Amino acid sequence: MLQPQSFECTLGGRQLIIETGKVAGQADAAVTVTYGETVILVTACYARGVREGVDFLPLTIDYEERLYAAGKIPGGFIRREGRPSQEAILACRLTDRPIRPLLPKTWRNEIQLITTVLSVDQENEPDVMSVIGASAALTLSPIPFDGPVGAVHVGYINGEMVLNPTSQQLAESKMDVIVASTRDKVIMLEAGASEVPEDIINQAIRFGHEANQDIIRLQERLRQTCGKTKLPVPGGVLSEEVIREVAAVLGDRLLPVLADSDKALREEALRKLNAELIEKLGTKYTEAVIAAALDKQIHSEVRKAVLDRGWRVGGRAITEIRPISSNVGILPRTHGSALFTRGQTQVLNIATLGSMGESQQLDGLGLEETKRFMHHYNFPGFSTGEVRRTGSPSRREIGHGALAERALSQVIPSEADFPYTIRLVSEALSSSGSTSMASVCAGSLSLMDAGVPVKAAVAGIAMGLVTDDAGRWVVLTDIEGWEDAHGDMDFKIAGTRNGITAIQMDTKLQGITMEVVDKALADGKAARMVILDKMQATISASRPEVSQYAPRMHKMKINPDKIGAVIGTGGKTIRSIIEQTKTTIDIEDDGTVIIGSTDASSAQRAIEIIEGLTREPEVGATFTGKVSRILEFGAMVEILPGKDGLVHISELADHRVNKVEDEVKIGDEVTVKVIGIDNLGRVNLSRRAVYAGESGVAEAAERAAKRASAPRRPSFGGGSRPRRSDDDRRPPQRDRRPPFR
Repeated sequence: MLQPQSFECTLGGRQLIIETGKVAGQADAAVTVTYGETVILVTACYARGVREGVDFLPLTIDYEERLYAAGKIPGGFIRREGRPSQEAILACRLTDRPIRPLLPKTWRNEIQLITTVLSVDQENEPDVMSVIGASAALTLSPIPFDGPVGAVHVGYINGEMVLNPTSQQLAESKMDVIVASTRDKVIMLEAGASEVPEDIINQAIRFGHEANQDIIRLQERLRQTCGKTKLPVPGGVLSEEVIREVAAVLGDRLLPVLADSDKALREEALRKLNAELIEKLGTKYTEAVIAAALDKQIHSEVRKAVLDRGWRVGGRAITEIRPISSNVGILPRTHGSALFTRGQTQVLNIATLGSMGESQQLDGLGLEETKRFMHHYNFPGFSTGEVRRTGSPSRREIGHGALAERALSQVIPSEADFPYTIRLVSEALSSSGSTSMASVCAGSLSLMDAGVPVKAAVAGIAMGLVTDDAGRWVVLTDIEGWEDAHGDMDFKIAGTRNGITAIQMDTKLQGITMEVVDKALADGKAARMVILDKMQATISASRPEVSQYAPRMHKMKINPDKIGAVIGTGGKTIRSIIEQTKTTIDIEDDGTVIIGSTDASSAQRAIEIIEGLTREPEVGATFTGKVSRILEFGAMVEILPGKDGLVHISELADHRVNKVEDEVKIGDEVTVKVIGIDNLGRVNLSRRAVYAGESGVAEAAERAAKRASAPRRPSFGGGSRPRRSDDDRRPPQRDRRPPFR
């Protein structure tokens, strides 16, 4: 094991510390990264042999959340971590994207990077620390790596850029931009923003890139002190000879094939060319080598056509968007639906509205415990004409779903304005480039179709890049599948007419310059306006009401002290209300009650029951309750759960009552008015006031006052019992004292 070494720098007013040589000594490289009180361990290992048939860079990155890091015990029956959370998968992808382009494409030994989150202070996010740790571990290891890489969060609060804002600061920030970069280029971007203009985003990227230089210098010091000797980079598998022979067979037939805008026809023509190459060259080269040489020729032709002639696959201009069409309300029983088509990319989005009780429960390292807006993305095999196993969502599906969710979450109304849980599902029906941005467009349309009062429509576009060794470059608008596969960048930009709501940029290069970033943002904005115009022609604003099949949410407020009365012992009361009315009921700590039902009368019935449970008696209020006790001088009536009032015998009817039992008996339901509440909270009731109408309450109150002020009759000779005062509510009790002797 190496001798322990520690390196640190100041970043955003806090110390970033990278240590090595203390733990995980059998890994090829291991570092701990500490920022605030958040600590992660990152290890790097590589296989000494090459697995047979591997013709790609076999890099695996895992991000392991340990709930002990936040002082939590996992939920569920087994009480241990299971499958990774969505946040863990996104952090894993965040680590992979800036690291992969800096490893040699010809490397065939398996590489595994594992980030283990050991401690979380819930102020400093471990996600960018994972990028830094992975870069530091690779920098130390024998694996060839063109790093180091730095990564930071950039916030925007009160008009100022903030480096690595805390969780509390992020709640106030207009944006959260993650910038990963090398010495001179930006290699990865990830952002969520509240309709922030392009020029502010641009400033944030430059600000983050500059801050990354301190992190890079820190890792260079680490490498100089304890870095291992790098292994040689393997050579390519394609010889110049096979490339020349494949090019000779193809002649000038490749470009016309690529010009076909129909993906299926284009791929069929390419299969025929590949079969011809195998027939003519198969005795000399393997099918895998021939396929790789053909792919290299396609790669070359696509790039030359763009750079030399401004020509693209399908014959489009550089900034031209594929034909767009959209429809809403296409599914009869869903709460909202939309179909968005751009070229041969097509996404169906479905919106579902539910009660607040259906929000997602989160069991992760963050402070957030629930989530009321969700977007899920599915990418079945048929969307690309492939046979593929269906199962749980892949990392790619989770990443694409989260990107669209981030883009749309910025326009979702608050819970106070729209007390619903909202779930969107995007079904990729056909894929030829950027289904994630089509999901943003379809999701925006679906929300409006569902009657969700969004702040604005959101559209997304994917920008590409083609470069050559001479330094030439061209940014492409609305890339399709071939341009993504054979291009150098996938720069996804989503936003409204007012600004950007989400960004995700990946590159196959070792980074891009700020000039490319500027051009992509500018062209992406122009394209976004075109798409928003098309969407507006389909639906220009949210529908005024939610679907007839969606639950209506009714909000009411109760005294927080009365929450227990609504819930009942062990939840018995609230379950009974739900059972009776077939509604959903959610109660918040501040006394807000949200009742959901597709039937207005059921919701009203639930409201009335809750009002009855929480209502406070007031003079003049009318109640219908049951007689709970019979007294000599009146009857006790339960007007609210656990709350009785006295109806004096003189107030039982609008005529003289000789005996209480002549008028009412226990269990009778009677309507009464409140005529008085004393300083002890005891309630006086009257049936007589109900019969008398509007003047009845005042008259009954006057009678009650006279009774209260009347002198008690004295008792003589011990024979007769004195008359009880009207205020004595206790039932007659037998005198249990022994007789006087």
